[in-house]
Amino acid sequence: MKKRIAGIVIICLMVACTSNKDYYLVKFSLSNSDKTGASSGYMNSKGDLIIPVGKYDYCFTDTIRDLGMVVEKETGRILGIDRNANEIFEVFKYDNGPDFVESGLFRILKNGKIGYANTKGEVIIEPQFECAYPFEGHFAKVSNTCKTVNDGEYTAWESEHWYRISRDGKRVKN
Repeated sequence: MKKRIAGIVIICLMVACTSNKDYYLVKFSLSNSDKTGASSGYMNSKGDLIIPVGKYDYCFTDTIRDLGMVVEKETGRILGIDRNANEIFEVFKYDNGPDFVESGLFRILKNGKIGYANTKGEVIIEPQFECAYPFEGHFAKVSNTCKTVNDGEYTAWESEHWYRISRDGKRVKN
């Protein structure tokens, strides 16, 4: 009898663990266009509307497993959201879209500071840098003091105090 109960418990746990892994949201649109302002939202695999059409100005992510990237209507900020539309963080904007994933990480913002997150929506390096470039391999170039220079079309960062960090956020000697 105890073996039977233990077997049932194990089966229930296996089902519970696998069902969450298979839960994802798919972007759908009411328009033929996929431009900013196009009415789109997210539904689950059963066809239930989870994130209403028009909640966001634009939905960058086609399929949300852990993290979706969307444009907030009121502010134009790019947000990282979970499957329940909870805001996880603000995504660094690059070339009018979300920052690119490089070496498994992309830049995020909080209170004007830059940090890094992974594609599961986990903050890996808390926002603390005034300027921060994407990771190239195992390292990223960052600065705690810099200024933004604008030439009319492009902007660039200038600093006399650049240094490199590793993927765990620790300063690396040159």
